[in-house]
Amino acid sequence: MLFPSIGSALGMNVFDNVLGVPEAPRYVVLLVDGLGYDLLREAGDAAPFLSSLLVDKPMTVGVPSTTATSLTSLGTGLTAGQHGVVGYTSRVPGTTQRLNSLKWDQPIDPRDWQPHATVLHTMTAAGIEASVVNDAKFAGSGLTLCSQRDVPFYGVNSVWERLEVILDTVEATPRSVVYAYESRLDHTGHSKGCDSEEWRSMLTTIDNDLQHLRAELPADTVLIVTADHGMIDLPREGRFDANEQHGLLDDVVLLAGEARFRHLHTRAGAEADVAARWSEVLEDRAIVRTQAGIEDWFGPITPEVRPRIGDVLVASLGDFAVFSSKEFAIELKMRGFHGSVTAAEMQVPLLIAHDSVSRRD
Repeated sequence: MLFPSIGSALGMNVFDNVLGVPEAPRYVVLLVDGLGYDLLREAGDAAPFLSSLLVDKPMTVGVPSTTATSLTSLGTGLTAGQHGVVGYTSRVPGTTQRLNSLKWDQPIDPRDWQPHATVLHTMTAAGIEASVVNDAKFAGSGLTLCSQRDVPFYGVNSVWERLEVILDTVEATPRSVVYAYESRLDHTGHSKGCDSEEWRSMLTTIDNDLQHLRAELPADTVLIVTADHGMIDLPREGRFDANEQHGLLDDVVLLAGEARFRHLHTRAGAEADVAARWSEVLEDRAIVRTQAGIEDWFGPITPEVRPRIGDVLVASLGDFAVFSSKEFAIELKMRGFHGSVTAAEMQVPLLIAHDSVSRRD
């Protein structure tokens, strides 16, 4: 509910400021992909600026704790059961095809898949200048159209260009919200692990970049830094390959989701048997549920969205995840993971930097 809270702080009566965002005429929201609350707290010495803003109460993202779902929830103010981006990959209803919500690799109009207006667009209708600053390659992507559509998009090709464009955009109007995105920490975590020196070094680099951004912003602008999910490192012994388990995939017609949060689409009427079989095999290493009562995870689920969600859902716990060497071989090459319902993956920081932070001359 970050953007609705900002809208309320800007005087929009249709929203409530549930997060207590301070009132200001201008805001910059920068999302650092993969910056979990626990990770920042534990690596505070590597990020002195960001850790100085850390408060005791984290925000909690929705389920699954993955980029596409979280960014669409951020952009729309809705939960996954309403906006329909229910995972990294999800079933295209009526088919045995998967939609990869980052690559957008199916011939589906994002506006049909996610039909709700974005909060940023609602802000523009109220006279607030809302815009997006992001990597140029994301202009017009399926995920951008789902989460941040119908506002100006400024594509950039470097960190320094991002800084310049954010500053130019903020300074161009007295009442505005600028959203920007930082992907490098997540990429480092997936490839090297979030407990690696490479990850800590990247966190320090981003910390320096954001301190510089805060110092250059106008005095009346609030900088808010948050994230879409946390991350855990997964040891080799925690990697469970469903394709190597005799009979486990019986009656499963399609696997979707990702390793830490797997959607199992089953033959009609087989979901209870599949769930029982998976529960027996995985025991306490995962939460296995059918669709009955999953609104606590997905929020209210519309009829259009329900068939995109697995008939059986497997949320991994601890140092464990469900892989498929046949369907998702690329995942076996990764070190860092997210997507499940643990605090390490779902809790993210809400960092608010006022002009009281030291500014450059």
